[in-house]
Amino acid sequence: MGVKKNSTKQIGFYGVIRKNILFALIIGVVSFNTVSAQINADSFVVKKGTNVAHWLSQSDRRGIEREHFFIKADIEKIADMGFDHIRLPIDEEQMWDKNGNRHKKAFQLLENCIKWCEANDLRIIIDLHILRSHHFNAKKKPLWTDKTEQDKFLNLWRDLSMTLKKYPDHLVAYELMNEAVADNHESWNELLKKAFTVIRELEPKRTIVIGSNRWQSTDTFDALKVPLNDKNILLSFHFYEPFLFSHYSAKWTFLKDYKGPVHYPGVILSEEEYSVLPDVIKPEIKKWVNLKFNKEVLLEKWKKPILKAKELGLPLYCGEFGIIQNAPYLDKLKWYTDMVALFNETGIGYANWNYKSDNFGLIDYNNKADKKLITIVSNNK
Repeated sequence: MGVKKNSTKQIGFYGVIRKNILFALIIGVVSFNTVSAQINADSFVVKKGTNVAHWLSQSDRRGIEREHFFIKADIEKIADMGFDHIRLPIDEEQMWDKNGNRHKKAFQLLENCIKWCEANDLRIIIDLHILRSHHFNAKKKPLWTDKTEQDKFLNLWRDLSMTLKKYPDHLVAYELMNEAVADNHESWNELLKKAFTVIRELEPKRTIVIGSNRWQSTDTFDALKVPLNDKNILLSFHFYEPFLFSHYSAKWTFLKDYKGPVHYPGVILSEEEYSVLPDVIKPEIKKWVNLKFNKEVLLEKWKKPILKAKELGLPLYCGEFGIIQNAPYLDKLKWYTDMVALFNETGIGYANWNYKSDNFGLIDYNNKADKKLITIVSNNK
């Protein structure tokens, strides 16, 4: 009995120490982000936004259908919701042909969007989302083994800069690549350095958004090598944890056949609930049994990005986060509430995934708005 009590006290003591250390780190991030915004009013500063997905990225829409999917009225709606920026994913195959020649219509849509943002006092992050040589979920990614593909990637940024450099630095930022997934971290660090150098030769003060290898995970942030002595960098992580909850029954994942329970906050799947699941699904689900998630756990998982931002004196940003439509609705709202509260407490900017979709959208493809979710994510109460 006595040993058990002492052990409990000791665990509690060290738990308090860990929380205090993390709190101190958070204060450092908040302080830097605030000071950065005050020092230079022309700098690129983002606090809350949304992703404009499935328009110039991850979509087969073309012609009139693509043109009408996202229009000026959508930007006005995003501004009215209270957001201050959008993150705009673009794909190589939408913007250029296989020879690197521009698809002029796609570039026109891109520029239209920038101008709509400017007219509505929104900033915009241009995110090079998917390359022909690199898809974050593909088994084969020639980008990491073929120098020709790497040179092509660098040339895409040279070409983008030719068009985008005329826009003010406080209006437009560049995200080098979405969710790099290399076999080893150094492959991404080396390519990142090359791309960063290419852009800096053309645009010395443009804000460049950088994330870590393997899906911009918080777990790999300590392996990220960030170019030194450059304050026009925005560090970015993505967050979809716990995955059993965020991608509940997502048809493009190994969870497509999972229809069992999931909860937030607290234990997301109990031993008792797991025991009665069909045997065929158990191997994929077992790792989540008895795992506990709440606001404190979410913050603990952000520790590596927070440490990196603190170490380098750079602002921090969560460029993607979200819970799929299939997940239990009230639990989903609780998760979003905790996430946004943590962003506010830490001073970390964010953009939810995403604005318009039937899976993660603030509005669905029929333009029906989830008003409760919008209120939470936009932080307008």
